[in-house]
Amino acid sequence: MTAGPSQNKFYARAGSLVRRIGVPAAVLLAALAFDLLFITDAAFDNTGPRGIDLLLFPGIFAMVFCALWARKRAAVAAVAASVVLVAYTLVVRYFDIPTYSSVLAHLSITEVVAGVEILFYAARRTRPGVAFAVITGLVMATLTAVSGRYYYGSTSNGTMAQAMLFGGILLGGTLVFAIPGRDRTANPKSYEKLQKINKLVLGQWPLIGMLSVALIVEFGFTYASGAHGFPILVCSIVAAVIAVAAPRRPADAMIGLTAVMLLSALVTPFLRLGYEYATPGGVPGTQVVAGMGAIVTLVRAIGLGKSLSRLAGMTGVVALACVLNTRRPSPRLMTDPDDIAGFAIAGLLLLGISVAIGLALRSRDSERTQVIQSAISDAQTSERMALARELHDVVAHHVTGIVVQAQAAKMMGETNPQVAVEAMGRIEDAGVEALAAMRRLVRSMRGDAPAGSSEFSEQATTDLAADLRTLIERSNHGVETSMKLELPSNVPHEVGRSALRLVQESLTNIGKHASGAKEALVIAEVSDGELHLQVTDDGREPQGRPAGGSGGYGLIGMRERVALLHGRLSAGRAPGGGWRVEAWLPLEGEE
Repeated sequence: MTAGPSQNKFYARAGSLVRRIGVPAAVLLAALAFDLLFITDAAFDNTGPRGIDLLLFPGIFAMVFCALWARKRAAVAAVAASVVLVAYTLVVRYFDIPTYSSVLAHLSITEVVAGVEILFYAARRTRPGVAFAVITGLVMATLTAVSGRYYYGSTSNGTMAQAMLFGGILLGGTLVFAIPGRDRTANPKSYEKLQKINKLVLGQWPLIGMLSVALIVEFGFTYASGAHGFPILVCSIVAAVIAVAAPRRPADAMIGLTAVMLLSALVTPFLRLGYEYATPGGVPGTQVVAGMGAIVTLVRAIGLGKSLSRLAGMTGVVALACVLNTRRPSPRLMTDPDDIAGFAIAGLLLLGISVAIGLALRSRDSERTQVIQSAISDAQTSERMALARELHDVVAHHVTGIVVQAQAAKMMGETNPQVAVEAMGRIEDAGVEALAAMRRLVRSMRGDAPAGSSEFSEQATTDLAADLRTLIERSNHGVETSMKLELPSNVPHEVGRSALRLVQESLTNIGKHASGAKEALVIAEVSDGELHLQVTDDGREPQGRPAGGSGGYGLIGMRERVALLHGRLSAGRAPGGGWRVEAWLPLEGEE
């Protein structure tokens, strides 16, 4: 009974650690841990001189240092990594150090991951001319390492061709992710799309880790089998991409993944693969992991009842692959009832585990939604009660006095006009007092000048773009703020007031909570009948409590304000660091 909370606690701690050190550093450390175990085990086996494999570690640690250095000095780190690759290739050749192949031949997985991260930072953070020069040098150094790290006079068929193909895939994919984020201020839409991808990747990091390990193993199988295993590897890569992207459209992703697995199962018998390309149960390991991840996502999103037809389709494809491809390399079908029963039990066990994880995550999502809705409801109820008390105790008192004086003036006006004139004076005084009380009530319900506020929290806006510029220019949160405003002049008053309050609260929170923030960005634009607001910063999560403490009601108040306008709000840690608040406010009210 205690396994569930313990697992949730471990998952939360692991996620917190990944966010603290960053996803790139976490992936690099995971690759380093894999190489430490793999190479240490190989160093003391019965193949070759004992311990000679340990000589690979200096080069691996040097590449790790370069990758970490690239976060601050990308160009210099790229040059240093190129030197390390070439120099250590000479060391490998001189001492005849045995190497193993991961994604690229004769390069460890840590060297590949480090090279990709250095490439990413060089493309993202250096000037175009410098980026082209250092990336070219890094590519040439990698090709030198691939072609030069042979030992004992061994050769590898198709090594350079495969390395250039796989290296081209890595290069192209890395540049596709790096280039759109070079200038987020000048290209906010491209940066926004990249942030959505980063958010998806951050939410799927456990699955991505397992898929990465499986793909690394399959790359090794591909090198061992030559060109014969390349079609299966392509299917596995496509399956991995579909599984990672499944949260966006889980039902369609399940259908696409089933089609890819069917294609892989039908193609395999014609490739004449031997046992060097392992397919447990007739299905490559990457596709097994991708299938389990897609099942978890599907059940989590739509429930078990609506998922049965798609689960049955994938189960049928797995059964077909098992019958067709288990008896390799001989082209014979698996017909032994005992073997079929064994594989069926294993497949049902994996299916049950995936469904159970999906149902558990679905239950947790439901609980979180209920907690948020309860917090919003409590905040709304509290505000309504406060408003009712103020209306009864203050405003109603003055209005009652006005009514009484008006009745007296009406009764005595004909017989004694002087009494009516005096009553009119008292009515005027009561009206002024009622108006002042109403203004105080409005100020109190709006927060009465919180930290970092100005007159913008009190006034109705007639030009939202101008008011936002003035608000940002006069803000005192201590962080340099840039803006991109594309707003029409006819934004409804209630939407404009809420937009000003959301931006003001977000900037105030940056000053209170964004530890070490250097810059902030405010985007306000109209798209598809909605006002889209986005406020981001590059700060880090504070280690202690902010100065003055945190009331904890700011986010709930923002959610309530957006909900009253039937809009949507998203707030949380950004994948690249810092905090991001996004809101979508309809410009036309709902009936």
